[in-house]
Amino acid sequence: MYQPLFMVLQICFQKGEGACEDQQEKFPGAMSTSNTTSTHPAAFLLMGIPGLEHLHIWISIPFCSAYTLALLGNCTLLLIIQVDAALHEPMYLFLAMLATIDLVLSSTTLPKMLAIFWFRDREINFFACLVQMFFLHSFSIMESAVLLAMAFDRYVAICKPLHYTTVLTGSLITKIGMAAVARAVTLMTPLPFLLRGFHYCRGPVIAHCYCEHMAVVRLACGDTRFNSIYGIAVAMLIGVLDLFFIILSYIFILQTVLQLSSQEARYKAFGTCVSHIGAILAFYTPAVISSFMHRMAHHAAPHVHILLANLYLLFPPMINPIIYGVKTKQIRERVLGVFLRKDV
Repeated sequence: MYQPLFMVLQICFQKGEGACEDQQEKFPGAMSTSNTTSTHPAAFLLMGIPGLEHLHIWISIPFCSAYTLALLGNCTLLLIIQVDAALHEPMYLFLAMLATIDLVLSSTTLPKMLAIFWFRDREINFFACLVQMFFLHSFSIMESAVLLAMAFDRYVAICKPLHYTTVLTGSLITKIGMAAVARAVTLMTPLPFLLRGFHYCRGPVIAHCYCEHMAVVRLACGDTRFNSIYGIAVAMLIGVLDLFFIILSYIFILQTVLQLSSQEARYKAFGTCVSHIGAILAFYTPAVISSFMHRMAHHAAPHVHILLANLYLLFPPMINPIIYGVKTKQIRERVLGVFLRKDV
């Protein structure tokens, strides 16, 4: 499917414009735009992990394993929370939101990645690329919002236990979920429209496994400063603000826990936060490392940055169900109960 376009690109790069025009006559539509007024290519080519193409099959093994674990773990969490009325509490409802986001986030990118690794199916329609980018960045923002909401849940549960049921009502949880979706959609909706208006004169080859915003912007001509500034501003706004309020919540929680009279009570109170802290570390640590590498390790090979970006997408959906399954007593008991009943 991608072969004609790839051949055209290869000849263009090697022999120049004249050869490029000859090849376009042989492969009409390979580098054509959708119509005479449109300036975007009909499709992009995702190159996977540049420099490690010969290892794509081997790289696909951990990627496929992580995706399988993410699907099984998050679907199991959702099923248990849905069927068990005792788990219809704020903490578990937020966990169900997190599991849903992780399912969408991993399913937005992993199937196409595996198609690249296994079948060399590198071509992605221009509009499909924009949709993938929109879902990828929108659901990352939603996950950050849900982690913040879960920090608020732990703050109320530990610092204001008598008001827990009156503060975190079903209507408030619904509003928090809708606000998380609205914020993400509002911030990400402009990007596809901005990208659609660019002229892509640097070719259709994206040196990445998926359609990431800045990877697409690098192919565009003209003034792309607004996209760059907007992308950085959104990342800083979401990442810094959400993380700031999460840390602030835990400062208040720590103050309250240290004021408890018995050591057992302190362990018990803080023990309810361990799973959430693990989810926060799983989400923010790869993001911080990737951001640091982009800014500080300028001479690092491109595949290092891409592998770190993939870690940011793969690790949280895979590890979150494990963290909550192991550390949360109620969920652990339900899961064990299901398997024990099967054995019987």
